[in-house]
Amino acid sequence: MIFEHEIPAGSRLYFGESARQKRAIERIASEMLEARGFEEIATPLFSYHQHLSVRDTRELVRVADPQNREVTLRADSTIDVVRLVTKRLGRSTAQTKWFYIQPVYRYPTQETNQIGAEWLGGTLSDVLEVTTALFDTLDIRPILQISNIQIPVLISLEFGVPLEWFASMQIERLLGTEHPWLSELARVQRLEQLEAAITKVPAVLRPELEKLAGMTAACEGRDCVLAPLYYAQMRYYDGLFFQCFSGNTLLASGGHFVNDDISAAGFAIYTDALIEARLKGESK
Repeated sequence: MIFEHEIPAGSRLYFGESARQKRAIERIASEMLEARGFEEIATPLFSYHQHLSVRDTRELVRVADPQNREVTLRADSTIDVVRLVTKRLGRSTAQTKWFYIQPVYRYPTQETNQIGAEWLGGTLSDVLEVTTALFDTLDIRPILQISNIQIPVLISLEFGVPLEWFASMQIERLLGTEHPWLSELARVQRLEQLEAAITKVPAVLRPELEKLAGMTAACEGRDCVLAPLYYAQMRYYDGLFFQCFSGNTLLASGGHFVNDDISAAGFAIYTDALIEARLKGESK
């Protein structure tokens, strides 16, 4: 029996203070991003291309168009923003910095509200600076986690370690391999630990680890941790990427990617998690 007041598990309802917080966060974010030269875009709820964004396509909510072609609800905004800007709007705009405020949906009824931005031609350092500045404006001080997706990819290709072990963080299996330097990398959290580990790993991994070290050094003054073996679930990240946490709650993520030869970087802040953090008094 479904009661009249029930909503599907994973869907969102805002009222009173939570609605006020949502409106305030979105206003602050849009004003700041516009001041930094970003323009707003709202992409269609339905898409033909979400399989390009989501690694596990079983998470897509599927329907059909009038020609019975498969359509899915928007599960991620990044690839659609880049695709629509470059393929549909390309001749009418030279704008390279875009932001969106909209929800995404995952099977069966998971709704996640996001504030995100994509910078065509931008670097990860560019979007990380924007992300941290936005958190500063909202008076939130998250922990910044930095990773490099090429590290687990290279380990898998060069040493035969299944990529799934990294994707599902099966640390006990990683520690049980014949490669003792994996244990060293698994313990890395700080820059000095990474610098020590670089001297002990195979030469093929050192350039990517040095990129991770360089990004971390540039984040001086931030509460920053490293996760060199972490593997992102988004299909399009191709190198360095970051996540922002408050306690165990993920507040934001971002990374660099290439789509149809377009180099870009972007981030997404998870509005629902940020609202909860503010309601708990983790910001003023």
